[in-house]
Amino acid sequence: MTRTLIIFSSSLLLLSCSTPQRTSPASTLKDSLANTKEVFQAPDTSELKDDEWGRMVKYGARLIGNTSYYLGPEGSVSKNLGNKMNCSNCHLNSGTKAYGLNFFDSHRTYPQFRARENKILSMSERVNNCIERPHNGIPLPLDSKEMVAIVSYIKWLGEGYDPKTHEGYGLKSIKYKGLQADPRRGENVYTKHCKSCHQENGEGLMNADKSSYTYPPLWGDKAYQEGSSMHRVLKAAAFIKYNMPNASASADKPVLSDQEALDVAAYINDGRIHPRPKAKQPDYENLKHKPVDYFKGPYLDSFPALQHAFGPWDEIERAMREREKKL
Repeated sequence: MTRTLIIFSSSLLLLSCSTPQRTSPASTLKDSLANTKEVFQAPDTSELKDDEWGRMVKYGARLIGNTSYYLGPEGSVSKNLGNKMNCSNCHLNSGTKAYGLNFFDSHRTYPQFRARENKILSMSERVNNCIERPHNGIPLPLDSKEMVAIVSYIKWLGEGYDPKTHEGYGLKSIKYKGLQADPRRGENVYTKHCKSCHQENGEGLMNADKSSYTYPPLWGDKAYQEGSSMHRVLKAAAFIKYNMPNASASADKPVLSDQEALDVAAYINDGRIHPRPKAKQPDYENLKHKPVDYFKGPYLDSFPALQHAFGPWDEIERAMREREKKL
């Protein structure tokens, strides 16, 4: 069904019987600037000078794009990863794609509190967080050349990003109010849109020399851990809707509906049918920070784990808001 988006200008909204309200020039300018954000265009490493900084940033870019080659189970530098996925399998185009889990504003926003770990993490610790969870590996030394290179690349990539004038960081949100994710429907979505790349059994498709994946595994012992960000249905659905199928979807022209994205995220992450590595680290020890869609308890409410994982989430969020009011 085709949806038509109709945009009403402020002048049309004034066609009513109410008394016209005067808008100050400052307010008009502020509103105008708020609507002129541009999607950030990431810089290219070819623009870097051939000096110490430029070489370090370029090494970081190679590590993000070919993580398994350098740090994987058969890595040429170390063997920190527990699987052969690259950072760029989730952080699309090596962290440069708008709304594709990019790094545009990452360095500026760290250190920051991370609810899953219940503590403040530095940028380097957050990198290790990904190595330990999605990559099912062991952390890099914080002062290693590889860690410095990765953080340098992330810093360089976002130096021109200004959240006041740019957009594109993070993920676009989906509308899930009143919706429930259904893994059974999700299997049909997967067969139609995902199987050709990620394969029938979610095992992914390796590159020619078997050093990594062209299309990463989505479940199984070589996929991301339980408790990884992509293991949450609402987070995964937001990523999937605006980025998948990889060859045809974009942030402004998604292929899947909100419901389809939720369903296929549920199918991929349903632990009853698709096993994956278990988390080795504690998560959400402070229950008040646990996300509404986290797949396992304990919770501060009485809603079952399946409803937390697959929805509907409206009642749970209502209970959360009521609980917060009482604090």
